[in-house]
Amino acid sequence: MHDPALPATPVAYAGEPGAFAEDAVLAAFGDVPRTAVGSFRDVFAAVTDGSAGAGLLPIENLLNGTVRETFDLLLEFDLRVVGEVVVPVRLCLAALAGQSLDDIVRVYSHIQALGQAEAFLRSRAWTTLTTYNTAGAGKMIRDNAERGAAAVLSPRAATLFDLEILADDIQGSVDNRTRFLVVARDGTGDPSAAPAEGPRRTTLAFAVRNEPGALLRALEAFASRGVNLSSLESRPSRRVAWEYVFWADVDADGADADCAAALADLTAASTMVRVFGSYPRASASLGA
Repeated sequence: MHDPALPATPVAYAGEPGAFAEDAVLAAFGDVPRTAVGSFRDVFAAVTDGSAGAGLLPIENLLNGTVRETFDLLLEFDLRVVGEVVVPVRLCLAALAGQSLDDIVRVYSHIQALGQAEAFLRSRAWTTLTTYNTAGAGKMIRDNAERGAAAVLSPRAATLFDLEILADDIQGSVDNRTRFLVVARDGTGDPSAAPAEGPRRTTLAFAVRNEPGALLRALEAFASRGVNLSSLESRPSRRVAWEYVFWADVDADGADADCAAALADLTAASTMVRVFGSYPRASASLGA
């Protein structure tokens, strides 16, 4: 991305130095000031209170699907999606130096990384334990000098925490990638502020009445104008039992005539519509 419209304050990401989210910051903005926080919620909070000019959040992994916590937090906080970046994900198993695979009895990592390395992890009778972050798992092993334990993390993080790689490329696919969203407050940290060539994407959420044909009418707003939805996902509304909010990525800018007309029809057919932003699609986007 490396757009000149960089945030004046640090960029926030969840985890530790060496996390894939830090790789996303570097890919989106270059080597800018950045701050690691403890959770996805902390990223949203830091951007909201102005201590960070933008934040990076994972939204989708090629193997493990969507990161639903990010969806829920987007609805909770009043931030915009202003960009996206896709980061290659290489995973390794690493431990304190001097150990072999046979010495390992426990494996730590974020639940997403454990899922992405599931086939490899099933090859041995290891106990798998979740942590808040991949790099954080390596830091914990290093700080506690915990032998008999290994972390699933990136090779860069393994090096940062002086761990020895016992197995490399353990992700389920050599093409494994994670898509990250860039969030910012209105008018700040916007990497899409300068004109950008190429296709754009609009991310939105909507809700419809729980009645026959309601979702079909909402989707026809786009289909009738030839506007493609590249993804559609449902999440519980958290307000009414068994009612849902639908999330969509639209392969168009919200200001384009056909897309704007589709959004107007969607609003008429829905009980709630929230557009989070239109932004340049990453050149390596999933499904691109």
